[in-house]
Amino acid sequence: MAGARTQSAPPDTRAGTDDALLAVRAAEGDEDAFAVLVQRHAPALIRLATSLLGTAAEAEDAVQDAFISAWRRLPEFQGRAAFGTWMYRIVTNRCLNVLRARRPVAPLEAAGEVPAAEHTVSPARITEGRDAVRELREALDLLSAEQRACWVLRELDGRSYEFVAETLGISQEAVRARVFRARRCLTQALGAWR
Repeated sequence: MAGARTQSAPPDTRAGTDDALLAVRAAEGDEDAFAVLVQRHAPALIRLATSLLGTAAEAEDAVQDAFISAWRRLPEFQGRAAFGTWMYRIVTNRCLNVLRARRPVAPLEAAGEVPAAEHTVSPARITEGRDAVRELREALDLLSAEQRACWVLRELDGRSYEFVAETLGISQEAVRARVFRARRCLTQALGAWR
């Protein structure tokens, strides 16, 4: 039957199985190979999307949409970049679209509270920590979507300038400039915490 997805023997899920091989097999319709790729990359992509969007629900939606898009576009994937880098780019672009569409920013009350630690912490420290998180969220909302993406990938996710540039499809110089402007804006906005 034309266009039917094939089910093959489950691919090797050990760490040594190459993403490129799994991507080729998935492009040929192997759903099990794609499932391994999803399982392997979803946690990091959800962390990225949560950092960019601020809510777990939006992040999960963005990552799910990205994987659906990737599944459909796998036959076009030529392996010029690593599969993980390709997925980072798709997820980041989805998040940027959400951020651009959401201005003005949703109220902060919609964002979840950071759970208190299990060990004994003074109420003052808890309040201070919550205030810091709230102010960081507010400060991040001051950044353009592009600055926020660069800053989150570089500072929170610890990615190289080269990786960020490749993921966003811009030059390393543009990444450095956006991270610099984001840092400056965040430093000004969070001055009281210094």
